[in-house]
Order: sequence, then C-alpha cells, then structure tokens
Amino acid sequence: MQNGAYSAKECAYLAVFVALLLATQLALAVLPGVEVVTVLFVSYAFVFGAKRGVLAATAFSLLRQLVFGFSPTVLILYLVYFNALAAVFGTVGKRMKVPVVKNLPWLVGLACVCTACFSLLDNVLTPLWYGYSWRAFQVYFTASLTVMVSQVVCTAVSVTILFFPLLRIFTLINKWLHR
Repeated sequence: MQNGAYSAKECAYLAVFVALLLATQLALAVLPGVEVVTVLFVSYAFVFGAKRGVLAATAFSLLRQLVFGFSPTVLILYLVYFNALAAVFGTVGKRMKVPVVKNLPWLVGLACVCTACFSLLDNVLTPLWYGYSWRAFQVYFTASLTVMVSQVVCTAVSVTILFFPLLRIFTLINKWLHR
C-alpha cells in the first residue's frame, strides 16, 4: 500500500481471498461446527496485518449475506467478530514478526478463545435482537454449546495443522504482491 492506495493486484487478491472464504464456508455449511474460515483469517491477518484483515473481514461479512441470505444478527455478529479476529491476529503478527513453533500452542489457544467468543457473542446478540424470554435465552444458549465445543475443537485442530502452511503461502503471496 502506498499513500493509502491499494494496488489493483492487492484488490484482486483480496477479492480472491474473500471468494475462498465464502467457498469454504459454503462447502462446509452442511457440517455443524466444522469450519476453516477461522484458520484462514488467523493466518491471513497474521501475514497481511490488521488493516488488510479488517478489509477482508468486512467484505466477507457483507458478501456472505448474498450467498446465505440476509440476516441482521448474522451480519452484526460477523462484522463484529471477524473484524475483531482480524485486528487481534493482525496485531499479533505485527508484533511477533516471525512465529516459531514454540508459539503455536499460544496462538492455537488464542484462536480457540476467539472461537468461543463467537458463540458467546451470538448467544447475547440473537436473544437481544429478537427479544427472547429468559427461558428461550437459556434454551438457545444450551443448544449452542455443542456447536461451540465442536467449533473450538475444529479451530484447535485446523490452526494446529494449517497455520504454518498457510502462513508460508500467504507470506509468498505478500512478497509477490509487493515486489
């Protein structure tokens, strides 16, 4: 980025990355709790930084509404969560520069906490938006726990296995974009 302007290459790459996010989410939508969007965002933001990560998160959140249908609670949830996730890992990536394997448990743990926060945020946002009764809130919260646990386990496994390979890929792309 030069003087706040993104090159056509960077914009095209951002579009391809968002398309990848949407395609993977669509492909895995039939499996509750199974997702790779988190590991993609975590590694992307780690390499490209918070600003580019937030741009990708916003584009993904908005375009997801076209693919899966409009839902105000999902839009708010995705805008808040994925922008925060991108900001957190973009900042961590900037400070850490070169991650080493000894930092992987810490990074996996952070990704898992963020994933749990996604479900917890939804457990507050949806009942408030739709005016659920206390009993309906309890049922909604309880029903979400199994999905939350499977998402956290999926995040732990996917970040453990895919973080470093994706980091290498995104680092190569970042170098290519800025040569």
